[in-house]
Amino acid sequence: MENLTIVSQKIPVEVYQHLRVICELSPKTREASEIGLRHSLHAVVIKDQEEIIGMGRLIGDGGCFCQIVDICVHPSWQGRGIGKMIMQNLTDYIQTNLPESCYISLIADGDAAFLYEKFGFKDTRPASKGMYLKR
Repeated sequence: MENLTIVSQKIPVEVYQHLRVICELSPKTREASEIGLRHSLHAVVIKDQEEIIGMGRLIGDGGCFCQIVDICVHPSWQGRGIGKMIMQNLTDYIQTNLPESCYISLIADGDAAFLYEKFGFKDTRPASKGMYLKR
């Protein structure tokens, strides 16, 4: 872990698409990836020397509403605290750069909820229920 660095930078499209697939998130087309990445509010990568092995992004309007998305760690690196490094970077950005009243949300897949709870995220139920539109 001593060779790992955390860098706030734009995520390369090919890396983004690859990490999403190997981390079992839905695949995104090149067009969708280019548009989405261009509109990131904040993005972070974890590197092992020059290889990107993890990523995360914050999207939204930067004032009223933002969402944490694309938390991915290469499967061969999972379970080593890299997800925590990504979340720490994103929450530091939130604390430093966003208004206190900004509503920060995320979707927790599977056991990821345990990680997010460590950073203060709570289940929205029963007050509200997350929903999505599948196209």
